[in-house]
Amino acid sequence: MAMTEADQEAARKSITELMAKTPFLAGLGIVFEKYEPDDVTVRLPFREDLTNDGTVYHGGVVASIIDTAGAAAAWSHHDFEKGIRASTVSMSIQYVGTAKKSDLLCHGRAIKRGKELIFTEISATDAIGNPVAHAVQVYRIAQ
Repeated sequence: MAMTEADQEAARKSITELMAKTPFLAGLGIVFEKYEPDDVTVRLPFREDLTNDGTVYHGGVVASIIDTAGAAAAWSHHDFEKGIRASTVSMSIQYVGTAKKSDLLCHGRAIKRGKELIFTEISATDAIGNPVAHAVQVYRIAQ
């Protein structure tokens, strides 16, 4: 049975609630600030327990939020008739700065959609816009 555009849009909008409730992401406390087709911003409010030294986020935390922003961008304009099984296929991150005692903001954009693969770009900044990292991701959603 084909999904209507209203069904598709409802499914897309449910993604932010579903992601924020997964055990790992709920534990991190992510917040979706923007969720539009192919354009997503995720905020991680600063938490000292996620840092290396009480000041700077651990690189794995940064990578997790970057991965989440890219995945959310992939889902944000997905055609659910093409499937719902998903995973990150690859991701490359360049760390260029730090978020010192600051929220982390990750802006993800879907830049190309194929049959199953979605290519995303993600930038991470501190709360005032200083660059922290840049990433490219390949995300797969299939039957």
